[in-house]
Amino acid sequence: MTTVIWIAAVLVLAAVYLSWTAGRLDRLHARIDAARAALDAQLLRRASIAQELATAGVLDPAASMVLYQAAHAARLARDEEREVAESELSQALRAVLGDGGQLRVVREAPGGRDGADELAAAVRRVPMARRFHNDAVRSARAVRRHRMVRWFRLAGHAPFPLAFEMDDEPPPVLVAYAAGHGTPPAGPSAAAGDGVPGDNGTRDGGEAGH
Repeated sequence: MTTVIWIAAVLVLAAVYLSWTAGRLDRLHARIDAARAALDAQLLRRASIAQELATAGVLDPAASMVLYQAAHAARLARDEEREVAESELSQALRAVLGDGGQLRVVREAPGGRDGADELAAAVRRVPMARRFHNDAVRSARAVRRHRMVRWFRLAGHAPFPLAFEMDDEPPPVLVAYAAGHGTPPAGPSAAAGDGVPGDNGTRDGGEAGH
């Protein structure tokens, strides 16, 4: 009788554990879906802002063409091409805004400060959204590698979660701008006062983008 009780107790505990693990997996998969939706939204916003900037007529023609093509490709990329397209947009942003001169031109244009603020916010939010998504993926993958999960197929038919790998490094000039440090001079020969309007070594009245 004692043996039967112990067997029943072990079976109950195993059932509770399996049920809890299956519920945890469901929650992790839901977290991944929510994080991917948030990442997609941030990537789309970044591409849209970059495309608007490219067509605003404030950049030089070559920079406008490079940025427009990269942003357009990122917006239309299929899932299997998305990581490459988004990486190329990151590279285009760094190339176009490499020395700070183009950002200065953007800011000096009518409505340019708002555009610069939006772009600075967008390029900062993409890495955060991607990190949140990939953290959720790592947690789910760790659980799915457990033997009990594999033996009892607790993940059901859910696909094995994959991290989103891309080059999401923002242009350093936008990082500095968002931090309130202003844009750097366009080159070594630039005058000391030839910086962002209102930026004379101190924060410009809090107008840096967030």
